[in-house]
Amino acid sequence: MKPAMNRRCFLRNATLTGAALTILPSRRLAVAADANNKLNVAGIGIGGQGRGNLDTVAGLGQNLVALCDADDARAGDIFKKHPQAKRYRDFRRMFDEMAGGIDAVVVSTPDHTHAVAAVAAMKLGKHVYCEKPLTRTVREARVMRETALRQRVVTQMGNQGSASGRLRRAVELAWGGVLGEIREAHVWFHGGNGPRERPKDRPPVPATLDWDLWLGPVEERPYHPSYLPASWRDWRAFGSGIVGDFGCHTGNIMFRALRLDQLWNFAEGRKPDKVILRVEAKPSEANPEGYPRSLKAVMDVPARGALPPAKVTFYAKERPSPELMLGSALTDWGDLLVGSKGSLHSECPWNTRFSLLPESQFGDFKGGPPESLPRTSSHHREWVDACKGIGKTFSGFEIGGPLTELLQLVNLATLVEGPVEYDTVSGRVVNSPAAQRLVHRDYRSGWTI
Repeated sequence: MKPAMNRRCFLRNATLTGAALTILPSRRLAVAADANNKLNVAGIGIGGQGRGNLDTVAGLGQNLVALCDADDARAGDIFKKHPQAKRYRDFRRMFDEMAGGIDAVVVSTPDHTHAVAAVAAMKLGKHVYCEKPLTRTVREARVMRETALRQRVVTQMGNQGSASGRLRRAVELAWGGVLGEIREAHVWFHGGNGPRERPKDRPPVPATLDWDLWLGPVEERPYHPSYLPASWRDWRAFGSGIVGDFGCHTGNIMFRALRLDQLWNFAEGRKPDKVILRVEAKPSEANPEGYPRSLKAVMDVPARGALPPAKVTFYAKERPSPELMLGSALTDWGDLLVGSKGSLHSECPWNTRFSLLPESQFGDFKGGPPESLPRTSSHHREWVDACKGIGKTFSGFEIGGPLTELLQLVNLATLVEGPVEYDTVSGRVVNSPAAQRLVHRDYRSGWTI
């Protein structure tokens, strides 16, 4: 995918954060507040992205005590690298046998098994780091947020750009009024995906793969190599397309700057009867197996306290009007906030850098409010420290859940005619029975959240 071209912007900027982590009181303690204590960590899904997550956590001095993957071949090098960790294929068995010896869990499976693994861990009181997007369905994202809140565990979604000091500064500038009143935002991705058709041939299942466990809660279907290892992202049954895959990165500044989490995280005693998000998508095609090649979706966001209503437009392969860039170049990727005093644009898919527009007005702008958000040395370090009662995470499920819920609403809207009106209080589509049926999918027997 094109983001590989821009990976340098993530690697370069992710470490350019503040010098120290602000220490805040933790509301979720399972390990003594001592940075020298080591967490006993289990990994679920240890090939691919899981490999990097676990290497980082181990590099921070934590103990890897259990490793679980349905594909022995893809996970083989990690098993060998950490021989002290007990091996599993089924995380349910792992929890049955080792729950008492695990403090925290890293979930890096394909999207369709994020929720079943992470919710199982949280119900056992384990802290959880889960890759983005947090889930594959709207309802799963909601359950993840609610379970984390109820269990009072430390959580972090894997949108690693959240650790960037530049991302946090962009949010502070937006909150501090530098852009004025923000009523419009745009988020665009370099490409779409494309429709899919289930393969008809039946190649044998590799001996190293437990296909039934890899499917997890998804309805039974024959194995085919077009589903994995990485191509699962293009299939609705397993992945979330470009909107879900990169929306949690590229839409990060937009979501936080507009305080969209307030549509879900209501103040004590102020929970309204109904809050309606309206989204209408215009995809290049509607395909139940795969995602559209191109997309434009408009989301109408209601007021959040003193913040005015806003309109957020998502694009896959398509682009917003060049006029919105106020003389700057229209980039392949973008997150753009349009305010009454100026605009803020991040062209890095991971939102780790930004510029203020128009350049003729802001130039080398150094002003704005003082820093108010904590700074951290790394996304994983922030989670590890929070698990020990030191500080808190910046992308916990109270943020990652609503962000994922919103993005999966966009994906859902590509399969129905007309607008979708979703009540963030009840978690239901109020105007379309067809859309409501897509809020979740039935699980196979033996799988639950």
